[in-house]
Parts: sequence; structure tokens; C-alpha cells
Amino acid sequence: MTRKELIQNIKNKQSFLCVGLDTDIKKVPKHIAEGENPIFTFNKAIIDATAEYCVAYKPNLAFYESFGAEGWSALEQTVKYLRDNYPDQFIIADAKRGDIGNTSQLYARSFFEHLGVDAITVAPYMGQDSVTPFLGYNGKWVILLALTSNKGSHDFQLIKDAEGTPLFEKVITTSQQWAGPEEMMYVVGATQGKMFEDIRKGAPESFLLVPGVGAQGGSLEEVCRYGMTGDCGLLVNSSRGIIYASSERDFAEKAAQEAVKLRDQMANELKKHGII
Repeated sequence: MTRKELIQNIKNKQSFLCVGLDTDIKKVPKHIAEGENPIFTFNKAIIDATAEYCVAYKPNLAFYESFGAEGWSALEQTVKYLRDNYPDQFIIADAKRGDIGNTSQLYARSFFEHLGVDAITVAPYMGQDSVTPFLGYNGKWVILLALTSNKGSHDFQLIKDAEGTPLFEKVITTSQQWAGPEEMMYVVGATQGKMFEDIRKGAPESFLLVPGVGAQGGSLEEVCRYGMTGDCGLLVNSSRGIIYASSERDFAEKAAQEAVKLRDQMANELKKHGII
């Protein structure tokens, strides 16, 4: 999916919502967990209920890899189902990969050629040669971890160099030399608030993938105030707040209701900023 296509989809749906498919078999409704192929069955129901209100889905690989071959099969089925039935959806593999040489090349081949997702999250700690193997795939994206929403992010990401530049800013300004806003995004946690201004100084046009709205306490209005660009530039993720809105048989219906709430808030922000 190209940047132009993604932006058009955001405008068409009046939404920049990404639904996180963090499917934990211990949290899905009992009647799903005890049935056949529970991970894919749950994902399919969530997708069918929410696809109208979002522009992206983000399966977190840990929730699938923890179930071995069965979990990976469910992931493959989920991606194929999206491709076959909702081809306008932007699919992000939240894998946080990052290694050097042939290892990254094989990770890229696995996710872009075999699995067929649009984007993958990548840890930049090992530098340029750990990131560039993921670049150069037509219509595919790298999403670099920049400033995350977890408490431990302060352990390293805010460390300043001799000139007073925090590490996360160094990651952004340096990586801007590797790829442009047509193929690189950044992960920035919704709880970072006003620090989005610093992010935008280094990456004024890049899309930001923003987790942490809802369950982690991030404010959508604040994210938009400091992080939104003239063509949106945001994909805001919600996982638990949508997919686990209910643990009963109405789980898909409740997920849709939560997605609608966020979509409506996003539509207001897009209008407020003159994007639609």
C-alpha cells in the first residue's frame, strides 16, 4: 500500500484507527476458546465487526508465536482473510525485529514475501545495516521504534548525548537519511503527549504508529494536537479496549461499538484539522 492510498483510505473512512489483534486464547470468550481454530475464529469475528471503522490491523507476533505452528497458521489465515475480503486494510506485523546481514534479509522475506503484510515494526538499536534489508520492497513499510509508551522507555530512549539530544531524536534524524516518508514510519506512544512536537521536528511528514490510547491512558485529542500533519500522518492503535470489550457471546458487537466511538472521535479531529 502506498502512502497516497493510505491517506485516501483515511479520508474515505474518516478514520485513522488501527485495531491491534493481540489475541490471547486465555482472554477470548469461552465458547470460542473451546472451539476449533479459536485464534483465527476470534480474529475473523473481530475483523468482520470492525473493518468498516478502521484502516489498519496490527497482529502482535508474540500472541501467535507463543502457540507454535498452530499460532503461526492462525496468523497466516488472518492475513489471507484480510487480503481476500478487506484489501483496503493496511496490515502491520508487530514483530519488533532487527538484526544484521542475512538475518534481517530473511526476516524481511518472511514477512513481506511469505506472509504478505504491508509493514513490520523494527528495533533500530543495531543501526542502519539492521534496517536497510527491510527497505526497498515496493509498497512495503518499515516502522521504527522511536519513543514508546512503556515505563521503561525512559531507561534508554531519553538518554542525551554530549549535545543534549535524546537518543530517540537521534534515531529519527539519523534514520531519515535511510528512507523517506513513503516507506518509513515511527512508533511513538500516545502517553508521550507534548513530546510529539519534538518528534515532528525530526520527522515532519512521516506517519506515526501510536499505541497507548485507551487502556494505557493516552489522549487522542493530545496526540492529534501535537502529532497530526496536513494529511493526518497518524495511525492510532487500540487493542485491548476493542477486542476485549466483552468476554461474552456479544464480543464482536461490543468491539464494533468501541471502534465506532474511536472512529467518531477521529472523524472530529480530521475535520478540526481541515483534512476532511
